[in-house]
Amino acid sequence: MFITSVLNLSTLLIAPLLSTLFTLKRVDKDIDKMAYDFGSQTLGINNPFKTEGKIRFAAGIVLLVAGVFPLLQVAEALKTDPVFGYTYAALGFIIVGVGTRMSGYGLFQLFKYFVGRSVPTSLAFNLSPSEQQTAQEEKKYTAYKAKDLHSMLMGRKNITFKEPNGWVSRLIHSLFPNLIFLPYQLRILAQTIGSMFINLGTAIICFLVVLFVVLTGMAGTIAQQIMMPVFTLFLLIYLTAVWVSAGRTLTSANKLSMPASGNYSVGALITLSILIPVVLGYLLEQNQGEVTARITAFISSQYAFRASGNLLVLAVTIFLSFIAVVPLLLRLKEVTPQTEVSEHRSNMQESIHPNEIFINIENIVLANRRYKEIPNRVYRNYDPTLDGQADGKGSFSGELLVETQPVLANEQPIEKATNWKLACSVVGQLCIVLSVLFFYLSGICIASLIKAISNSGLNETAYYLINAVLFNSFAFVAFATSGKLLNVSAHLFWGEIRFSSLLMYMKTDGTYTESKISTGMAIHDSTRSENTVVRSSITPWIITSQITSSIFASSGSRNLEAPRLVMGMNKTDAELQKIVDEIVGFLRGRESIASITNEADLQNSSTIHQINEQSRAIKHESGNTAALDKQTEEAAGLLRNDPSRDNDAIS
Repeated sequence: MFITSVLNLSTLLIAPLLSTLFTLKRVDKDIDKMAYDFGSQTLGINNPFKTEGKIRFAAGIVLLVAGVFPLLQVAEALKTDPVFGYTYAALGFIIVGVGTRMSGYGLFQLFKYFVGRSVPTSLAFNLSPSEQQTAQEEKKYTAYKAKDLHSMLMGRKNITFKEPNGWVSRLIHSLFPNLIFLPYQLRILAQTIGSMFINLGTAIICFLVVLFVVLTGMAGTIAQQIMMPVFTLFLLIYLTAVWVSAGRTLTSANKLSMPASGNYSVGALITLSILIPVVLGYLLEQNQGEVTARITAFISSQYAFRASGNLLVLAVTIFLSFIAVVPLLLRLKEVTPQTEVSEHRSNMQESIHPNEIFINIENIVLANRRYKEIPNRVYRNYDPTLDGQADGKGSFSGELLVETQPVLANEQPIEKATNWKLACSVVGQLCIVLSVLFFYLSGICIASLIKAISNSGLNETAYYLINAVLFNSFAFVAFATSGKLLNVSAHLFWGEIRFSSLLMYMKTDGTYTESKISTGMAIHDSTRSENTVVRSSITPWIITSQITSSIFASSGSRNLEAPRLVMGMNKTDAELQKIVDEIVGFLRGRESIASITNEADLQNSSTIHQINEQSRAIKHESGNTAALDKQTEEAAGLLRNDPSRDNDAIS
């Protein structure tokens, strides 16, 4: 009794411990790979997976508790029947492992959602000097290049929406045209479901053709007895393979392209559906013997496996997945994104050096549009080119492509579908629990089959157990695939977050000339100002757009480090006008003549002026020198303005 208790206790402790360690290693495998840039001003992004995490955790606890019961029977079963003892141990360990992994991942989704000040991912490589470390880390997740964003603004287009590739894909997008406006992940989901239904429909049509050929006697009399059960089994295997393939397609949330969905030759498949049973029927008719008779008798007997039950189970899992996922896709397709921009072009003549234009735009105008003082995303940096020529003349040019810090969009498109997302998660976890139940039943049937064969050989009980193993195995695969597809789909719907930001492109070209301007040049003035004035002819071209971008978040250290896709472009006339007004206000407020703004310098200049006034007054008192001073000033002005004289000679 004591040994049994110790064995039960050790099994209950070791199995969950090993499963937990394996789970935690898998769940947080990417920890510490992305920088967390803390700031006291948060971005207001909350954990979007709390509801999903609660559902996963509850399902994991159910499986964890269910896995304990087989483990409690291990010690007692080992005494009476080692086959069942080891079966209970294996099943219990696996079920506890699955339950621990699900509950661990559910808890992981409930943990604090660490969001730094560098999220979400930039659209293209960020050239901002203060964000170079982050730019290198997120480089492989950027969805565009700077030239792509420039092309989108200039061409009023959105290259995110790529045309479908393949016959099936084009058919699906023709039936639902607005699906092209969804992110790639949701389009892949819709295309996967559509392709699956086309495959299922094609298989059912071919099966009906085979059924018609066999029942009408075109394949012979023997075929009526042997072929239909066999072809029904083939149909089940094919449909299960199609269902599993659909579940494997949705594996990554970081896809940046649409896969091709190929062409299906329905005519060729129907032709084969006619020829194959006819040819097989002819071969059976020509080779009637003892082996054929035994096979026919076995297939016709009650011991043969019947696929109708599994076909019904498969239909149920497909129906559950369909009603849980498709309404969400149909709700999201209602969006009709715009590709509109605001544009400003003008020509200005201002007394300013070209470099001052670029400095003001980058350090003042754009810095004023930061969100919570987060640096803007610079995709094409201002690198002004000044081409100096002779006689103080030249030309200049420069380009800038920048995006302000993305903020949460006012309306998240998936908030209206919360109930459907909840249903999708619940049904997905329910399918996982049912798949584990069928896995357990399959294991018990295998153990019973081994015991039955070892005791009595292939008898009626053994055939019954074989059918039970096959039924439970197919049901396990069907529900497991449905649960995987629903979980991946629900995770996508829960994790989609939309941001809004200002994308701005500016190109500035022009020419400039240099000239001198002097003030205070009277012959008796002691304070003078001589300035070199740069007169610029500026031709700015500014394009702005308020873009809506979408990202699929995840749990873990890379929660918002995923490709961000531009989903809409809208005009920003008011914001563009503010930018133009700030630039013009800066240009018009520039001073071309240097003046004295320091109080001490102003006092010193006033003192010098008073000394000059007193000197002229003393001369006037000593004699009549007013007329002589006036003649001297006029002569000096004449010499200064004489173009025939050289300035150096005058000086």
